[in-house]
Amino acid sequence: MIQTLFGSVEASPSLLDRLKSGIQKTRAGLVSRLEDALAGRKEIDAALLDELEATLIGADIGVRTAGEILDRIRQQVDRRLLADAQELRQLIQEHLVEVLRATERPPARVAEPPAVILMVGVNGTGKTTTIGKLAHLFQSQGRSVMLCAADTFRAAAIEQLEIWAQRTGCELIRQKPGADPSAVLFDAIQAARARRADYLIADTAGRLHTKTNLMAELEKMRRTAGRLAPGAPHETLLVMDATTGQNGLEQARRFTGASGVTGIVLTKLDGTAKGGVVIPIARELALPVRYLGVGEKPEDLVPFDPEAFVASLFQA
Repeated sequence: MIQTLFGSVEASPSLLDRLKSGIQKTRAGLVSRLEDALAGRKEIDAALLDELEATLIGADIGVRTAGEILDRIRQQVDRRLLADAQELRQLIQEHLVEVLRATERPPARVAEPPAVILMVGVNGTGKTTTIGKLAHLFQSQGRSVMLCAADTFRAAAIEQLEIWAQRTGCELIRQKPGADPSAVLFDAIQAARARRADYLIADTAGRLHTKTNLMAELEKMRRTAGRLAPGAPHETLLVMDATTGQNGLEQARRFTGASGVTGIVLTKLDGTAKGGVVIPIARELALPVRYLGVGEKPEDLVPFDPEAFVASLFQA
């Protein structure tokens, strides 16, 4: 089951297949390197552990998590509880699922629509495209969606969102470039309530003249939403580009501090061999991963499930 702002929905039976297809670069590197490391080994020795560590770090799973996995392997070996390569693979997978489960938090339930979602993140992460894909996903669940073009600092952002509104058949609330983003959001929430939309997804600026201005603007938008809709924004999703790996963590921390981020959307996983970055990002930010972007098509945004994700990393 996948948790949503309106309760649980059934996970798509093809979720694992879609994940495997979307992160095949990471899986190919991780699985092949693990198999090479384990091939022909009859015992788990120091040389094998070094090779395993390099393999895990190479997939961007993170030094901390890799170290914990190796410590668990050593403990199991010392107690004679780890006998073969299959058990070793299982131990690695179990630990990764545990790490991801530890950051999970269900989204806040919305008693009365619209559910207001703010999308935040730096320019270039795929934020506007993710909004279009998220609208498509909600529509596939039978929900109505409106979009809000509150990134008024960049004219191209409004135009890009307009294209996605047309593709998905969603109504778009917009004003001219340079308008007050909170005013646009105010109008959009009023419109969503009047039209009884289930979801309102709002784009936000990825940059302003200074970082301070940007964070102040996001906080103002949060206050505006809260005055109009109880509990709003119900989700604030930070969009991150997986191809930047752990280099994007510092930028992400700035957004989480100022904008009340409740979850992460990791995009462009299909374009990197280091898809394991999902794990240190979730861990370091102490935030749940909500969605993964695994391709260019509207349907290539998948709800995140720890077991399915880890299985997709290890299954050929």
